[in-house]
Amino acid sequence: MLPLILGIVVFFAVHLVPTSPGLRNGLAERFGEGPYKAAFSLISLAGFALIVAGYHKLQLMPGKNPVLWTPPELMRHFAALLMLPSMILLAAAYIPSRIRTGARHPMLAAVKLWALAHLLVNGDLGAVLLFGSFLAYAIYDRISVKERAAAGPLGARTGGLAGDLAAIGIGIALYLFMLLMGHGLLIGVPILNPSFAP
Repeated sequence: MLPLILGIVVFFAVHLVPTSPGLRNGLAERFGEGPYKAAFSLISLAGFALIVAGYHKLQLMPGKNPVLWTPPELMRHFAALLMLPSMILLAAAYIPSRIRTGARHPMLAAVKLWALAHLLVNGDLGAVLLFGSFLAYAIYDRISVKERAAAGPLGARTGGLAGDLAAIGIGIALYLFMLLMGHGLLIGVPILNPSFAP
C-alpha cells in the first residue's frame, strides 16, 4: 500500500504547483522555464510509475488490500456508459471543436468521468485511494482553472463540425479499443474478451 500512497502524494503534489500561479512562476523564474518543465515532467513520471507499480502489487496481494464493499453487477453497465463520453472528452481536449469549447476543460471532465466510472466498479481500498484521488484532484483543478482563467492546452482555439466529428470518432475508436482488447492488454483486466489478458 505504501508505494501506491507515496506515488499518489508525489504525483499530485507536483500537479498542485501549477494551480498556484505565484508558486509556479516563482519556480520558473528561479530555475528557468526549461528546467522547471523538465523537473515537473520527471517528478510526475516518477509519481505515476509508483502509482502503477503500487496498484499492480496490491492486486497480487489481496490480503493487504481490503475490500470495502462489493459493487453490484449493474455498476459495470453504468461504468461502461460513463467511459464513452470520457473518451470523447479526452480526444476533444486536443482537437479544436465545439465540444471542447462547450466543455471548457474537457480533459478534467474526462478524468472525472473516468475516475467515477472506476470507483463504481472497484470496492477495494487501493482503488478508492487511486481513483478517489484522481476524482478529487480533477474537481479541485476545475475550480482552480476557472479562478486562474486557464485556457488549457489549445489556448483560445475553437472549432466547428469537423472538429466535433473528429473528437467523437477518435473517442469512439479509443472506447472500442479499450473495451475489446486495450484494457486487457494495457491494464491486465479484460472487460469483454478474456483472451486479451496478459
